Amino acid sequence: MKSFQEIYRKSENKITGIAAAPGIIIGEAYLFTKEKLEISKADINDINKAIEDLHEALEKSKKELNKIFTIAREKMDDVRAAIFEAQLMILDDPILIGTIISRLKEEKKQPEYIVDDEISKYQSRMILSHESYMKERALDIEDIKQRIIRNLQKKRWGSKIDHNVIVVSESLTPADTVLLSRNKVLAFVTDHGGITSHAAIISRSLNIPAVVGTHNATEQIKDGDKIIVDGFYGYTITNPTQAQIDFFTEKHNRLVELQKGLEELRDKPAVTKDGKEINIYANVDVTGEIDVVVASGAKGIGLYRSEQILNETGEFPTEEEQTLIYTKLSSRIYPNSVTIRVFDIGGDKFRFLDYQEPNPFLGLRGIRLLLENPTLFKTQLRAILKASVNRNIKIMLPMISTLDEVHASNKLLEECKHELKEKKVPFDDDIEIGIMVEVPSVAVMTKVFVEHIDFLSIGTNDLIQYLMAVDRGNDLVSDLYREFSPAVIRTLKHIIDDAKKAKKPVSICGEMAADTLAMPLLVGLGLENLSISSATIPYAKRIIRNFDYKKSKKLAEKCLKFTSQKEIEDEIQKFFTDNKIIRTRQII
Repeated sequence: MKSFQEIYRKSENKITGIAAAPGIIIGEAYLFTKEKLEISKADINDINKAIEDLHEALEKSKKELNKIFTIAREKMDDVRAAIFEAQLMILDDPILIGTIISRLKEEKKQPEYIVDDEISKYQSRMILSHESYMKERALDIEDIKQRIIRNLQKKRWGSKIDHNVIVVSESLTPADTVLLSRNKVLAFVTDHGGITSHAAIISRSLNIPAVVGTHNATEQIKDGDKIIVDGFYGYTITNPTQAQIDFFTEKHNRLVELQKGLEELRDKPAVTKDGKEINIYANVDVTGEIDVVVASGAKGIGLYRSEQILNETGEFPTEEEQTLIYTKLSSRIYPNSVTIRVFDIGGDKFRFLDYQEPNPFLGLRGIRLLLENPTLFKTQLRAILKASVNRNIKIMLPMISTLDEVHASNKLLEECKHELKEKKVPFDDDIEIGIMVEVPSVAVMTKVFVEHIDFLSIGTNDLIQYLMAVDRGNDLVSDLYREFSPAVIRTLKHIIDDAKKAKKPVSICGEMAADTLAMPLLVGLGLENLSISSATIPYAKRIIRNFDYKKSKKLAEKCLKFTSQKEIEDEIQKFFTDNKIIRTRQII
């Protein structure tokens, strides 16, 4: 059989997108489109009738969304299903509905025109945002707008899917994704959308492979075409050759077999052949993933991305709501620990401020934004403290770049403790606080920072981006984002050594930790704690259980002397070959 490079990466019939939900599917394409609604701007004579029609359309839309919400709760956890609850709230928004009715009375135009124009104003602001999150939320609002207009026009939408297909569409709303999942859908491919789009989140929840953000899949794929969807790498192969079909069929079959074999590793530790145990924790986006974490055999949660709560709900939860979320998290994972990273917002994440930043990745994000908004920060800190009674919660600070930020955060934490003590609210007074190492200034001064914290976690995604001065999302320079750069490897070694000298725990939680190729090197560099996605944990255990720690240390010593990424990658590849270890990437 031909090599991966020949059959895949050099393929002319490959469409590149974003890997939104894992899996490999070969099937028939179904181009999913909705009727384009024509909007009438005609004058109206009977205002009362128009207002009555509007209320009827709103009620019909609520009934439809309530039905979808019920289906979503059956198929997914309540946190993810809350997407539709948030949409229902928009339909009850007194300001929006009041504005539409006022305009109807003043302008005397068709209600469908007023609805379209008024809601489109909100969308335009979101689309102009630098934030991918806000642009994706504009798509959710489009669904609400179109739903109201369709009901005003007394039109119905129905799916024609009657057999197993891969849905290809310009975009998918959360409602589309849930409703289509009830049909015989094998996978999703869309022109628009990102990894945080609600359609992508729902696809992952429903275990339906998805590739999003292809830009032009609907132009290149015709109804009925045979296509291959690779949700691991984010590629779609159009009209595949027989060699490609054979290649991906074997990949799919081998993956199925491998997953069966990995089940037995769930309760086994990640111990090297010569007895060195590596602690493997899980990265978690939402509380609904806890069952998966438990099933994976993780030793706890090394990174709980609390900002995903905002992505799911579209707003900041109250202190009581946060306390409930964190308490459930703590109880479900007990006696193992959970590290809650406080809201890492700004940059490309949840939109908080109204003004636009020229360079949001270097602007008011992470701990900088929280310290500028102490009320918001303290609300979260108090919620975490109130949930810490099981004494298995840790707090982690994101985007730290100066020691002053650590001191300021610790001061606010002490204020929160004092407030809770005055109210006689129980909490863990010895709760540990750590930092993310993702800014070069912290990496250089690790020795100083570790004196003021309890632990640290290396966030390789941003650390590599800032270290190499490259935007990893920019296709023009993305090849410079190199996790095996000698500069990156030596920086990791420096951080690990300084943390160990101070006897402070250090872990790694970025994408590099989940790269199976990197695991022997990371272990050899001295890392004893890895925090990765739940799905990767069994593969990590299998790899770690198949090499000697002493040999991985020698591998690291060699790599630290190299001056090019190619030398390092070649040496790691040789390590896998010499030790007869099968990597996940070789299979999927």
